[in-house]
Amino acid sequence: MASSSQSQEWGTPPPQHPAYARPPMQQQGYPREDIQYAQPPPQSQAYRAGPPQQMMGQRQQPQYAGQGSSSGHYDGHPQQMNPRIQPPQGAYQNQWDDSASESDGTVVEDTPESRAGPAFRGQSGAGKPGHGAGANPNVPGMSYALLEESSERTNKGNTKFVMAFLAEAWIMHMIVILGMTYVFTFVIWDFSYTDTEMWNITCYWKLGWLLPIPYTLICFFGLALPFRTPKFIYDSDMPKRRVDNLYILTVTKGDNRDAVYRSWNAHKHLERLHPCVRVHVLTDEPYFFENINCYTCPKSFTTANSKYKARALEWYRQTMRYTEHDWVLHLDEESVIDDESVKRVLEFIWYERECTWGQGVIMYNQYHYWNNWIFTVADAIRVGDDLSRFHLQYTYFRRPIFGAHGSFLLSNGVVENSITWDLGSLTEDFQFAVHAWEMGYKCGKVPGIIREQSPLDLIGFLKQRRRWYVGIRRLPAFLPKLWSFFWTLGIVCLYCTIASIPLGFVYKDLTPRWFGLLKDFSFCVFVYLYLIGIFVQDMDKKVNPLLILFRIPVTFLLQFIAGIMEAMAVMYGIIFPPADFDVIKK
Repeated sequence: MASSSQSQEWGTPPPQHPAYARPPMQQQGYPREDIQYAQPPPQSQAYRAGPPQQMMGQRQQPQYAGQGSSSGHYDGHPQQMNPRIQPPQGAYQNQWDDSASESDGTVVEDTPESRAGPAFRGQSGAGKPGHGAGANPNVPGMSYALLEESSERTNKGNTKFVMAFLAEAWIMHMIVILGMTYVFTFVIWDFSYTDTEMWNITCYWKLGWLLPIPYTLICFFGLALPFRTPKFIYDSDMPKRRVDNLYILTVTKGDNRDAVYRSWNAHKHLERLHPCVRVHVLTDEPYFFENINCYTCPKSFTTANSKYKARALEWYRQTMRYTEHDWVLHLDEESVIDDESVKRVLEFIWYERECTWGQGVIMYNQYHYWNNWIFTVADAIRVGDDLSRFHLQYTYFRRPIFGAHGSFLLSNGVVENSITWDLGSLTEDFQFAVHAWEMGYKCGKVPGIIREQSPLDLIGFLKQRRRWYVGIRRLPAFLPKLWSFFWTLGIVCLYCTIASIPLGFVYKDLTPRWFGLLKDFSFCVFVYLYLIGIFVQDMDKKVNPLLILFRIPVTFLLQFIAGIMEAMAVMYGIIFPPADFDVIKK
């Protein structure tokens, strides 16, 4: 639901409490002796948790290294209140009609306490919260998202228009790609093709040009098949699946203070859209941020395999104690989701009953868009990938044949509890998708958009691609190894292209036309992925149409550089594989 919509009803905002005063933000680890925690209020009766038989098995509790029974340790029941902020009273207006929902666990008394979820519902122990048994100082005891209203929203987008365009764009995709192929084969390169030969010596090194055909053919079918949107999927008369909590979770190490607050300020108002929405930020200790919904993974928390992001996600999973009625929307540090896309996420949860996890389109136009032309164009193919290959996967196959992204990953609590995040991979998102498939969980396409940003420098770009390539190649399943093999063939294609330049002066033979047709088709699809990626991102940013037209030939030229950079990243991964997880600067 776009914030700029004329028909948007935001409801009555909460009154600004006179006792509210924002203290200076801190980044200290726990325990902190300078903060005294007041006793929390009794558990709200308005939160109607589902009956025991509806919960997904026995909830697991976090395990900590060296955890004992003394009063100084967390016993798995988080509860904490900040005495300097008194929660405002009053309900918040629901933005969507839930009359058809099967949910009887949605928060009715819409207050910061009732939105704290497991953190608020935990059993308190003796002593002061945060210092005695039963208290977990690493989770907030209330939601800070409802305490204030931002004057300006930064999560703006053009989701509704872009999705309406993509619903009809499959016709355009076919016409443009096939038209470009015809022009290249029978007009531009007509002088270099022959109809009298089926094979000659030049075809041997030109075979490298045909190596990307499996990838480009898959992408072509993804582009040529209709891009389904709620216009064709959902019906208001359909019964809704129950949802108690939708956790919009931004995962960050926490050392980039500006990025943490940027994400929080962009998303905190989303809790006003629907009572099930919770906006959380997950960091690693010692990076804790007061007066935001900050969940901090303690250093003492250990797992068998996972590190870094996956380890923090596993701690969060155990702490929040998901049920089958809980959903988690995973976002990266720089990810921003707009109101319309949140609505579409909820519609996916309500109506896509056979799907227990899914993903949508990720764009890279939120920050620093076109500040560096090369990196902007280089990431455009990732948008084209979402509109083609991953669209084919999520809309038609309903199986993660091509893997998954770590951002805009929407998953049900049952899936998270079955797979867990104790995975131990450089690409935990891909491994998560593989295990979900093995366990029989179906995925689907979320018809929404999340906006991120591209790497800021060449080293960051190469390290990012290297981690993906090596991480996917190391996974034990067959398909990840197959896709990494095709990724490796990109180097051969580049070498054959370079070799054809000097060899063309030695061997004057013309290329057989059938060979040239296949080569031109593959090339046109590959280039089109970059072009449509830039075109759709510009449309989402509401760029001047004349500037959009100017950027099309610029993208065509820069995609050659981007292709070389992608090949360099693969060579970098082969020669110097990463020993650990690389966090790049954005």
